[in-house]
Amino acid sequence: MCNDYRLEVDIASIAEDFDNLKIKIKMPEGTPNVPAREDINITDVAPIVRAVDGQRGVGELVNRRWSWPDRGKPVYNFRADGRSFGPNRALILTDGYYEFTDPQPGEKRKTKWLFTLKDHDWFCIAGIWRAHPEVGEAFTMLTLEPSQDIARYHKRQIVTLPRDRWAAWLDPSVPAEEVLQVPPEGSLAATQVYPPQAASL
Repeated sequence: MCNDYRLEVDIASIAEDFDNLKIKIKMPEGTPNVPAREDINITDVAPIVRAVDGQRGVGELVNRRWSWPDRGKPVYNFRADGRSFGPNRALILTDGYYEFTDPQPGEKRKTKWLFTLKDHDWFCIAGIWRAHPEVGEAFTMLTLEPSQDIARYHKRQIVTLPRDRWAAWLDPSVPAEEVLQVPPEGSLAATQVYPPQAASL
């Protein structure tokens, strides 16, 4: 499942996009340090926007750890099928996420693919967060059965949220099943990252 994603968008652009959607973003810990990163891995600290309990159309932008431990393993993906989620909802900020397939002939490493959401410079992955006694507050990504865009690469799919669903996911009064849906076929573009493809002449 997804264990690596990317965020190379500056915080000013992120805040502006939320403002354009009439989603008020609070920064209770001050403006977070959000350096451009090609790879955000499990246990890294990264920015999320989480729901503010009892306040619709409001989110908090904070830096939190990706994954919490459970029985010695990191919980970095969480099945959303048939589940309802309360106020601990989060938007995970990204401009692309990676999936891996079997190595190509002659290669030892797995083939790495970058997935981006068409018509979005950046987007959000649906997530939840919780407080953990060992690592503090941490978040995880939600998954569903794959769409046609993802099925050939993986048996599960990260829930990508286009802009028109961000506010609804931050509102715990909106049923999860109304928000958590895979995008229509053709919404996600896959680019092979490794091994690098030869440039066309």
